[in-house]
Amino acid sequence: MSAMISRKPSSPKAKAEPRFAIAIMAAGKGTRLKSKHPKVLHEIGGKPLLQFVVDAAKAVLPAEDIFVIIGHEAERVRAAMAGAGVQFVLQSEQLGTGHAIMSARASLAGYDDVLVLSGDVPLLRPETIRGIRDFHLKNHAAMTILTADFPDPTGYGRIVRKKKGGRASDEVEAIVEQKKLKAQQEKIREGNSGIYALATGPLFEHLDELRTDNPHGEYYLTDIAGILANSGAKVLALKAGETHEVAGANNRAELAVLDSEVRARKCAELMAAGVTIFRPETCVIDAEVEVGADTVIEPFVQLLGKTRIGPDCRVRSYSVITSSEIGDGVTVRNGCIVSGARVSEGAILGPYSHLRPGSDIGPGAHVGNFVETKKAKLGRGAKANHLTYLGDAVIGENVNVGAGTITCNYDGVKKNVTVIEDGAFIGSDSTLVAPVRIGRNAYVGAAACITEDVPEDALAIARSRQVNKEGWVKAKREAMEAAKSKS
Repeated sequence: MSAMISRKPSSPKAKAEPRFAIAIMAAGKGTRLKSKHPKVLHEIGGKPLLQFVVDAAKAVLPAEDIFVIIGHEAERVRAAMAGAGVQFVLQSEQLGTGHAIMSARASLAGYDDVLVLSGDVPLLRPETIRGIRDFHLKNHAAMTILTADFPDPTGYGRIVRKKKGGRASDEVEAIVEQKKLKAQQEKIREGNSGIYALATGPLFEHLDELRTDNPHGEYYLTDIAGILANSGAKVLALKAGETHEVAGANNRAELAVLDSEVRARKCAELMAAGVTIFRPETCVIDAEVEVGADTVIEPFVQLLGKTRIGPDCRVRSYSVITSSEIGDGVTVRNGCIVSGARVSEGAILGPYSHLRPGSDIGPGAHVGNFVETKKAKLGRGAKANHLTYLGDAVIGENVNVGAGTITCNYDGVKKNVTVIEDGAFIGSDSTLVAPVRIGRNAYVGAAACITEDVPEDALAIARSRQVNKEGWVKAKREAMEAAKSKS
């Protein structure tokens, strides 16, 4: 666990370091998104909203101390986060944020303090999580509320601070929801982010005092601030460094704003690390993409998923690369689509190549315009430059695949493999009917339909002999004219 600031000892002996947990609210439906999908699984920057929050939490605490409270489409959320190692708590009925903590009471019982995060606030940084945790522990608070000064606080619960010496203090009197604001409170710009640190003792002592006398008939965790303050417990407010860090996603427009922010951050991060990005505002680069120094990304490129691009590459405009590994010094010309593929150093793609999942392009290989590959391995220096389909194929080194060649890999029942050994030459417009093997240094004549293996160093010709019928067209034309004159 990360280092923490201990509370004051209640006896001459120092108390053990307090046990801290994180609870992430992820049970809501997100009605305003007008979606059948769970709110926290909507994506920005190529990742679910919830994944951003979980990742930030895991940078502060071990996964076993992080509890994700799920409800709506619970199993989908659980499946999406299955690899995160966090704990899950089921809120079988979604009766508000207070009810969510009630549902997690048993799971949190062994902890001294809990930090409550929202699963739809993805820009929150680990530094901010540590900041509110440490502030809360240092000041021995029963509750600490992360707040922000919003340019337009409409819709946010307002923070009413206690006055000391005529000035607002760190202590909070209450959180007042929008509909309950009094006239003088409407001027308050400081709003509740929905992120709280709570000492579990006072929290669980007063949690059952929450009531549902509100328009939605729900238990609001915000009400615990007033309850604790009225009991004499210390309730504090801490402002976030940046307002947008606590911004949530309640509708599609807000999702778009958050997505833009995440992608702008990503471009800035890459450029700071030595990547050239021309017109970064036009590029779509997911949060988990990695790019090596001195690589150049041209306008209108999309780099998605877990794509890794080495140094000294050039990715030209309108290419879309998804969850692929691109080696050093690779050139990706305009308009290439690359998904789930591996491209080794010095290879050249495109323009307009389509590499489908399982493609493995060797060092210095060329995959040219309107060439499609699927589960195809091309060896070092192999070339397929024009209008070709290579599916379920193993292609050796320095093979030349002529324009218009296709591997016929599907027989209606199963996929079959074509093997082309080193140095072979495949003539244009050839059809290779799998399973078939073209031997080392063999030649396949243009327009051949190959259904049998071709031995090493052999020439394969599989087409009918050309026949020229002299005068055939003239005779045909004269016959048609004669028939027309009789009609």
